[in-house]
Amino acid sequence: MTDIGKSLIIIGFVVIIIGTVLLFSDKLPFNLGKLPGDISFKKENFSFYFPITTSILISVILSLLFYLFGRFFR
Repeated sequence: MTDIGKSLIIIGFVVIIIGTVLLFSDKLPFNLGKLPGDISFKKENFSFYFPITTSILISVILSLLFYLFGRFFR
């Protein structure tokens, strides 16, 4: 199997896992996007939302995945 074929299979599995998590996200004990540390500000005609904790969490997870893919699939 070529390297491109392996990569496509792995990407497919990752997409399936992410889709499953998003499908059942309302049943998870945490709500991604509304974690403690996410900044939310609402006023009469203005609302501001900056998901800093969610962004950091996603960044750490993606960095770990890319590190593992790079290490094991060269």
